[in-house]
Amino acid sequence: MKAIFMGKNKESSYKALSYLIDNNVNIPYAVIPDNKNLLKEICIKNNIKIINDSRLYELIEKENPTLQDIDIVISFLFWKRIKKPLISLSKLGCINFHPAPLPDYRGVGGYNFAILDDLNYWGVSAHFVDEKIDTGDIIQVNKFDISKNINIIELEKISQKELYLLFELIISKLMNNEKLNRIKQGEGKYICKKELEKAKEVTINMSKEEIDKKIRAFWFPPYHGAYILIDNKKYTLVDEKILKELVSNNLGGDLIE
Repeated sequence: MKAIFMGKNKESSYKALSYLIDNNVNIPYAVIPDNKNLLKEICIKNNIKIINDSRLYELIEKENPTLQDIDIVISFLFWKRIKKPLISLSKLGCINFHPAPLPDYRGVGGYNFAILDDLNYWGVSAHFVDEKIDTGDIIQVNKFDISKNINIIELEKISQKELYLLFELIISKLMNNEKLNRIKQGEGKYICKKELEKAKEVTINMSKEEIDKKIRAFWFPPYHGAYILIDNKKYTLVDEKILKELVSNNLGGDLIE
């Protein structure tokens, strides 16, 4: 199998690329962050060329011979919109592995809104890519139970493991020439970056429960968590639980009760 891999600097993305390499998938190009990371190291070790998406589109337009006979384009946590002609480059299409249940949570901020929406379940999805964001035909959605008191770091950790397991399942089917599902999506919710940032804001008229929930939903360093806005400046909020976790992870001074 010959594939283009597009990924993010996450452990699960590294495991996904490693799985392809271990199964002798031919990967002429990887679209990944170019800073020092494990993804870059494994690409260099295995003679996989690292390029950005703009360069990849140029090569497609020029009908570069290295892009002939591509079987599949794989997007694993890739953070940009994928467009034509990349969508239609390969024989089998472009598959995206999305860390949220579709069609319920498209776009960004799925983890955050799972907590804000008081869900007791979550899920991960594999779907074919079309010209919109996270709206292509669904291959499979795997759902799992979560605690209503879960925080975003815990939810992200669980979801990344589940997403990798889904990746293994789908890719193994492809390598065994099994036909994949193509289920049309129904109505869903799309979350944009502007909506995500607005949801982080805390105001003085909010209840204690709502503030606590926002802190759980958005504490994800190095990004701004739940914040109050004073003179147009953001101040990120933490609670006692976070402070204790910082101490237990040796990230702060001694906590005096």
